[in-house]
Amino acid sequence: MSYLENHFDKRLDPTLLVPGAKSVISLIYNYYPEKDLTKENPDTFKIAKYAYGEDYHQVIKDKLKIFLERIREEVGQVEGRAFVDSAPVHERAWAKKSGLGWTGKNSLLLNRSMGSFFFLAELIIDLELEPDAPIKDYCGTCTACMDACPTNAIPEPYVVDGSKCISYFTIELKEEIPASVKGKFENWIFWMRYLPGCVPLE
Repeated sequence: MSYLENHFDKRLDPTLLVPGAKSVISLIYNYYPEKDLTKENPDTFKIAKYAYGEDYHQVIKDKLKIFLERIREEVGQVEGRAFVDSAPVHERAWAKKSGLGWTGKNSLLLNRSMGSFFFLAELIIDLELEPDAPIKDYCGTCTACMDACPTNAIPEPYVVDGSKCISYFTIELKEEIPASVKGKFENWIFWMRYLPGCVPLE
């Protein structure tokens, strides 16, 4: 996915996206559904839970615009932009730095109460705020995400091999799925690396 290399400078410097930016507000939005379609229909094709509803980009961006307006009502004129997978924002890094979670061995941000079943979003604004602190890594010796991956796309902790990842084959790849991974998808037709067993209780 070579496009991830584009605009790398903007991923590192939010002021290139929002001139005068002083703070990144990171937010998470839980999308875990009330009904698990996979469990209700075990013999049919499986779709990632985050794709059950409306397009999350617009749903969350609308909420962020309301949030920005409320900030302005409280403190006066604040300039900023809302981001939901819509620009080269290093969202996981900002969320981790702000204490919303830690990086799991599947490379996703994990949260103690939601696992990885949430969307990340950001408000980058020109208001200086007191930062929150990161939290520790709670994965410990757990390897549930690595063990659950049907194509062994997580060869070692914190390393994901995109050439084996189902989310790459079902979302990004525009060519025929390679023979080497055919038959390993366990009926997933739209999948992300949101795997079970990643929420520690302590």
